[in-house]
Amino acid sequence: MSGHIFHQIPPVSVMPRAATQEVSSNFPPSDSGLYPQSPPRDPRGVFLYLDLPHIACDSLKMNFIKHGKPGLARIVGKTVLVIIITVFIISCGKEDEMERERAKKMQDFVIEISSYARAVKPGFIIIPQNGIELAFNETDMDSGIRTNYISAIDGFGIEELFYDGGKISASDSDRKEKLAMLDLIKPHNKKIMVSDFVSNDSDIPNAVTESRDRGFISFVRSKNNYDYQYIPTGTVTDAHTGNIAKLADAKNYLYLISSDEFATKQAMINAVAATNYDLVLMDLFYENDTFTSSDLAQIRNKNGGGTRLIIAYISIGSAETYRYYFQSGWKKGNPSWLAKNYEGYNDEFWVEYWNDQWRKIIMNNGNNDDPGDNSYIRQIINAGFDGVYLDNVEAYYYLGKKAK
Repeated sequence: MSGHIFHQIPPVSVMPRAATQEVSSNFPPSDSGLYPQSPPRDPRGVFLYLDLPHIACDSLKMNFIKHGKPGLARIVGKTVLVIIITVFIISCGKEDEMERERAKKMQDFVIEISSYARAVKPGFIIIPQNGIELAFNETDMDSGIRTNYISAIDGFGIEELFYDGGKISASDSDRKEKLAMLDLIKPHNKKIMVSDFVSNDSDIPNAVTESRDRGFISFVRSKNNYDYQYIPTGTVTDAHTGNIAKLADAKNYLYLISSDEFATKQAMINAVAATNYDLVLMDLFYENDTFTSSDLAQIRNKNGGGTRLIIAYISIGSAETYRYYFQSGWKKGNPSWLAKNYEGYNDEFWVEYWNDQWRKIIMNNGNNDDPGDNSYIRQIINAGFDGVYLDNVEAYYYLGKKAK
């Protein structure tokens, strides 16, 4: 997932360039005075087909022409177009307002998770993945830092900042915007953890350098490791024997959230224990078996000496059907907060993360004094993890995005 997304176009149907001939044929010729030759173009390079009652409008125009009043047809046509554009703009404004409200709810959710977890375990580390625009008021870097959000977190995870299979151009607008945001965040001393993806292993050294030169730490996935299922071979970048007491001390990290390549839980534990990473990012579970404090004790020490941090992955913006909390019979819309299919992942749904039932699953609705608290975050803390890596914080955007 990307970080900040350019999405100022309101909810309309999107059609690829290949479909433009068919779409354009539904529009009157350019000399009609009523519509342009082609449908409006999104600045990102796709055509937008506004599902408007243009056929009825065209019939009205032709009726005027039949009666010898083309001038009046042009006036009426332009009036209808003005009305349509006005409705279009109002719709855009309403969607922007709804998106800002959803973004604020996600900011608040992260802040509440941090407060809840740190009340149970002081110093507990909070790292949201992607969605770096949430560090700013109204997700706008020109509106200033949202200070209580920045105070609630310890760092940011960012996927595919410099490589997304191939090298991302330095002139790429999304990359430039992310780096501009990170420049504004830099004075707040938050650790930046980049996870790039390369198609050719020869790009790995440059990917590491891109991050290191900016003071970031990196984990680079090879072509066969898109889903974070392998431990890379070779020497760990900037390996050392020092103890890692806080996130700021980490100079490298391992991102390993899939257990598919390990025959047993102990085999996975042994493989991680044999590495020299300063920080290990992993799931709370091996298949359906929870990692325990005794399990984590086996990987607490780096193979070459010194202790490391162990961070647990958790998705707070989506529900995953293979998790312990997912009940039989649940599907999109049942319960109501399973709001939307997660395109590309058949076992996942975007959630209305402000819903009390979801909040209870994740953090017991913030009630850390409850002796019966068995929330997801509480299980992570009880297992001995040092912090959490919060995925899918961009749910605030995807909940408002039209399905393809």
